[in-house]
Amino acid sequence: MNILYHVPLSPFCRKVRLSLAEKKIEVQLVEERYWEPDADFLRRNPAGKVPVLKLDGKFFSESSAICEYLEEKYPEPSLLPQDVETRFEVRRLVSWFDDKFHREVTANLLYERVNRKIHESGYPVSANVKAGAKAIKFHLDYLAWLLDNRRWLAGDAMTLADFAAAAHLSSLDYICDVDWNRSEAVKDWYATLKSRPAFRSILADNVPGFPQPNHYSNLDF
Repeated sequence: MNILYHVPLSPFCRKVRLSLAEKKIEVQLVEERYWEPDADFLRRNPAGKVPVLKLDGKFFSESSAICEYLEEKYPEPSLLPQDVETRFEVRRLVSWFDDKFHREVTANLLYERVNRKIHESGYPVSANVKAGAKAIKFHLDYLAWLLDNRRWLAGDAMTLADFAAAAHLSSLDYICDVDWNRSEAVKDWYATLKSRPAFRSILADNVPGFPQPNHYSNLDF
């Protein structure tokens, strides 16, 4: 049985979930309390992080490495273009969201508002929340700029870059921290993505203690 050990609102787990679903690779989702690691989980990934994918009896960790492995093992449908310049741009944007966006936005909003409560590690730090709320405006404007010049984030085709961005934004949308009215282009891009079958399990997520907002799974917002 193929298993993805994950946390529902983790953007890194969501990126892998989207890739698996787009490629129609069936997995069982198993929630992992990685902040309370046990010996079995540490054997699966000594780094003690999610996602961890069990595929064909082997374990794989680190979200981008997993996605690239899936691309090589299951090349269709492709999420990494053959053109080397466009492939570079996909990887650059994946890094942008998993590094810069995560550090400036996701860590300051999602982790402060949600993870602190789940991990019982105190109240949100207001300065961090304010910093995240300010930073996301810059990133949404950057997305809008990309989409003014491209059909998708990295070019003419949907790629892993779109999934990386949508993974972060969907997690933040769950806690109502995305102003979709800031850019019609970004809103339309996200609406197109969330209408894909690969997004269905993401939109079905429900986190105890954090009710799903009404608009979250609405394909028309």
